[in-house]
Amino acid sequence: MIAIAMVLTLTGPQALAKDATTAKDRPNIIIILADDLGYGDLGVQGGREVRTPRIDRLAAEGVRLTNYYANHPVCAPSRAALMVGKYQQRFGFDANPSREDRTSPTYGVPLTEKMLPERLKAQGYATAMFGKWHIGFTPERAPPARGFDTFYGLLDGAMAYTPDGATGDKFVYRGTVREPMPAHTTEAFAAEAVSFIEANKDRPFFIYAAFNAVHAPLQSTKAYIERFAGEPDPKRRTYLAMLAALDDAVGQIVDAIDRNGLGQDTLIVFTSDNGGPTWQTTSANGPLNGVKALVLEGGIRVPAIFRWTGQLPAGAVRGSMAMEFDVTATALAAAGAPVESSLDGVDLRPFLKGARSGDAHAQLFWRSGEQGATRRGPWKLITVDGADYLFDLRTDLGEHKNLAAAEPEKLKALKESWEAWSNSMLRPQRPRVGEVGAAPSRAAGIRDLINRYVKGLPVNPKELLYGGGPE
Repeated sequence: MIAIAMVLTLTGPQALAKDATTAKDRPNIIIILADDLGYGDLGVQGGREVRTPRIDRLAAEGVRLTNYYANHPVCAPSRAALMVGKYQQRFGFDANPSREDRTSPTYGVPLTEKMLPERLKAQGYATAMFGKWHIGFTPERAPPARGFDTFYGLLDGAMAYTPDGATGDKFVYRGTVREPMPAHTTEAFAAEAVSFIEANKDRPFFIYAAFNAVHAPLQSTKAYIERFAGEPDPKRRTYLAMLAALDDAVGQIVDAIDRNGLGQDTLIVFTSDNGGPTWQTTSANGPLNGVKALVLEGGIRVPAIFRWTGQLPAGAVRGSMAMEFDVTATALAAAGAPVESSLDGVDLRPFLKGARSGDAHAQLFWRSGEQGATRRGPWKLITVDGADYLFDLRTDLGEHKNLAAAEPEKLKALKESWEAWSNSMLRPQRPRVGEVGAAPSRAAGIRDLINRYVKGLPVNPKELLYGGGPE
């Protein structure tokens, strides 16, 4: 899920210089990022039980991409790629950190990598972030030090949604200061974003609305849960309530833009950081196979919606293959900022407008611990623990027919290209405090899990993916 709304407050001569750069000269940019949202968790994506009228309306007013991918099948690496605009493996960010007290203080996006808010701030944008960070804990790696003028949210990977449901941290950060957590985090993050829009409507702004919804734990308010009183499964009922709250939050941000007449001056992007953990939250990835933490389609292909009134067509659906870091390049290009050749993302506007057809990238790559994957056109390779899987997504979107034996030349070409790419990346950083040497391998377990998904066998992914540890 991705929402961005940011505002820059300047004083003195610099403010006078930047005042001439209004939102009408350069678009406001709002990235709304959902957390663990399944590919099929929206009405517009085919979800039958869900109620997401505001996100569905955003799609009706903009462009929806159906071959859009997260950079990684879990949260933090994907978010790192989004903020930097590169494959996160280029700087060794291959895995989620643990909780703050168990994470190496040096783990995170290196300070040598310039982030999207820093680049937009240099263009005169006011910048703000609301929600989940998860890519650095120390002061120099936290949002206020990485280009955000305004920050209200959490540094960790998950937290409770209401104080009465909290078993761990009961605070959020406002800037660098801790304050008590709000009555409902989803509503609070939306309200902060709306306030920022109202305060900065006369200058270009960037908002990163990185909701922790719909990540576990399963919690919501009584009012939202009562909307789904007819759902007999309490787990599913709570998840639907969390999703409805997210939908309302997106609607409030969009309403604030439209109420202030900023629709033609604002690029809004909505997406998710990875696929849904179906076993954990009841999220839905259909018609895709697999779940969060796997490089099967259900772990990495995510919803993506772009709205820019008058600049992008309404109700369009594009099949161009794109990735999370393309949002970064698109935002920079729209803002008139330099798009450096070191970035891996590309400006998607020609594809969104329909001026260009085909894929935005000839080939995409993933690396997650023991798993590797690449996609070139319709062909998808997964390699793990000596086992190779080759799929033709044109005829096998569910990844059930392994063509590795039937297409040896295709397999060889894709595997060689993936190995060359992986070898050109940095070795993964070690996220945990005190870790030395090689991490314990879970390759055999991951291979068995992928094999079960491909063959349509019963699965129980929790222990194999997380070893009973934090998710």
